[in-house]
This record gives sequence, C-alpha cells and structure tokens, in this order.
Amino acid sequence: MGLDKILAISGKPGLYELTAQTRGGFIAKSMLDDKKIAVNMRHNVSILSEIAIYTYTEEIPLGEVFEKIKKKENGGEAINHKSSKKELENYFSEILPDYDEDRVYASDMKKIVQWYNILVQNGFSDFSKEEKAEKNNDEEE
Repeated sequence: MGLDKILAISGKPGLYELTAQTRGGFIAKSMLDDKKIAVNMRHNVSILSEIAIYTYTEEIPLGEVFEKIKKKENGGEAINHKSSKKELENYFSEILPDYDEDRVYASDMKKIVQWYNILVQNGFSDFSKEEKAEKNNDEEE
C-alpha cells in the first residue's frame, strides 16, 4: 500500500486508509482506532500522495519529506507533534533546510510530523513506492 491509499479528512483526526468505493463516495478505516467511516462528497479529503511541501526552489512531494524524516530517525518515530513551534521549526530545518518559511506554517509541520508518526506506528515504512512506480512507467514509454 502506498500513500495513494492514505487519506486526511478535514475535521477528522488522524489518517484514514481507503478500503472500498461506494456509489456516493468511499469507505475509509481510521489508522488511530480501526473504525470504519463512510466518506461522501461533502467531506474535504486529501490524498497524501498528492500533497507537496513548498521550498524556495520547488515543491517536494510529501513522500520524499517522510523519507527524509525516516532517514534522520533511522526508521523510528519523529519528535512529538505537540512540541513547541521553535522545536518544530528547528526539526523541519534539519530535514528540509530550504523549506519556504513564509508558506509552510507551524500547523503544517505539526500535521506532517503527526502523520509520519501515525504511519510508522501502523507499520508503514516505504514512503517512496508510488514515486518509484511512476518513474518506472515513465522509463518504459
């Protein structure tokens, strides 16, 4: 499973795994408590593979940011997402030195760190799967 099956749903805590399609939306399972919910068109849903982080030169896919955190933490959990703003900024500067300080807010950093920790706690360790698959498809064409 790649980041293309992991969802962030506005107004709902944590992350969700896409489990099934329905006529008016889909079914998602919470990665925090394994409860299933029906998600319809009224919900604002973000797929993690579609999210990117602003830097001064380009936008970095969230999967690459997760890979950088994983490398820094040797596959373990990152700092607590409830750390102070200064601690989060310092941490983020270590993993992504050229992040755009005007466009990446402390709240974004909290979400990224929290999402990374949720994924690691759920045994998710390869954040580059879909990027590798896309590159292989591009090379074959």
